Amino acid sequence: MKLNYINITLILGLAAMVGCKQKEAIKSYGPVSADDIKGHIAVLANDSMMGRKPFGPGEPKAINYISSELKKLGLAPGNNGSYFQDVPMVEVTNTPSDSMVISGPKGKFSFKKADDFVAFTRREQDTIQLKNAPMVFAGYGIVAPEYKWNDYAGLNVKGKVVVVLVNDPGFKSGDSKLFKGDTMTYYGRWTYKYEEAARQGAAGVLIVHQTEPASYGWQVVRTSNTGSKLYLQQADKHMGRCQVEGWITEATANKIFGAAGITGDIRALARKRDFKAIPLNMNVTVGISLKLKYAMSHNVVAILKGTEKPDETIIYSAHWDHLGMGAPVKGDSIYNGAVDNASGVASLLAIAKTYAQSTSKPKRSIVFLAVTAEEQGLLGSEYYATHPIYPLAKTVANLNMDALGFFGPTKDLDITGKGQNDLDDYVAAEAAKFGLELKGDARPGAGSYYRSDHFNFAKVGVPALDMNNGANSIEHGEEWGKAQKKDYNDHDYHQPSDNYSAAMDCTGMAEVANVMYNIGVKLSNETTFPGWKAGSEFKALRK
Repeated sequence: MKLNYINITLILGLAAMVGCKQKEAIKSYGPVSADDIKGHIAVLANDSMMGRKPFGPGEPKAINYISSELKKLGLAPGNNGSYFQDVPMVEVTNTPSDSMVISGPKGKFSFKKADDFVAFTRREQDTIQLKNAPMVFAGYGIVAPEYKWNDYAGLNVKGKVVVVLVNDPGFKSGDSKLFKGDTMTYYGRWTYKYEEAARQGAAGVLIVHQTEPASYGWQVVRTSNTGSKLYLQQADKHMGRCQVEGWITEATANKIFGAAGITGDIRALARKRDFKAIPLNMNVTVGISLKLKYAMSHNVVAILKGTEKPDETIIYSAHWDHLGMGAPVKGDSIYNGAVDNASGVASLLAIAKTYAQSTSKPKRSIVFLAVTAEEQGLLGSEYYATHPIYPLAKTVANLNMDALGFFGPTKDLDITGKGQNDLDDYVAAEAAKFGLELKGDARPGAGSYYRSDHFNFAKVGVPALDMNNGANSIEHGEEWGKAQKKDYNDHDYHQPSDNYSAAMDCTGMAEVANVMYNIGVKLSNETTFPGWKAGSEFKALRK
């Protein structure tokens, strides 16, 4: 009995020592505090913020909290005396017809709203009505001269609805030279599919949802595309876009394709070099009624002026918004977005505190930018990139944080879109310093480089970095870490269950935040500018 007690005591003591060493190791990454991050998440993901949807009751609460925290730190307002940048948007509340009817020689199908399809429009008008619009299968819906690919070749889609596949031909093709193999290009993103269909003059575009190439389940499509959506205000009131944009489930697509005589693997069919668009000999009828609301959302911006080169800036960014309130799921109707993206904003605020309290001030200016409406299509960062407060030519880099790991510190780091620009080398130097393994996208087919706010900086040529924890948990190992990420993606991403918990482990978030802080400090004291690597589609933009 006594021996067993001694053994247990020794084991507990050793465990405590290991725990202390792990905590010390995390602290050694830098001075950004996990406790500070956790405290901010608790506030930003509280039910009182009502899901932080732009235009909603949670917006003023969220942006006032963020700006007040930046002000408390002594950071100056970043927009000509204001902590806010106005972002003019229109809220379009779409109510599609309960069913979408598709008819042809093989009969008539009626598909149910939300369960079988989602449909919406950007056009600012009272109603949209597609009636017996001819349908055509346009493969991946891509026009990419550099890959010698044109799914619209010889095709007139005016007045028609195109059905297209998500992702691009390279995904799971087994050919690493077809596009970028399993790494998604921008041609694979749903945003591109809608843009290209509009350029071609289509009346409508429906994307076939498949979980693996989309990288998320149908529930994400449904919750993200029902109810109201926000868009940046445009002079043409978005009349240049398709009348109807939307998604259909794979089961819905199979019924349509089957009736048109298309069977087998439609992805394999569409990735053939000689693929030609296929008229489906079917017509679609669907209507949408709309409510429009014009209002102003806001980015939050603060600055720490550089001591020697104040006109040159490093921008830390994170989006403050989430999905607001929606239909209850297991009794919960508030989409709090604790991981996505209270974690990023909380880390930004903790980094800002570290800069503000440091006795060593940066030579270049540091800008802290919390942007709106990322969940609506990266709108806040798009507005900043097209209406920059600080000249883009003198913007050294963008360091973005989105949905940081919530399961503790890892032995590795993931760079979204690894290989794009020189900021990778800064991360590599930090990783080597702390013995961390450096990896690229954990899911390259998900197109993550095009899915957060850093992308809008990249589109205007500013080297942009988005980084996250890897999966190799220091405490539990890699398989456990992968399981945590998968469980979040499958069950909590864009769901009300993305909640704050007192048990949330923010030390991994601090791990990333400290690496980002260290990189920012280095950049702020250099005289050179990072660039884009050879082969990056953004290299010419910087020049």
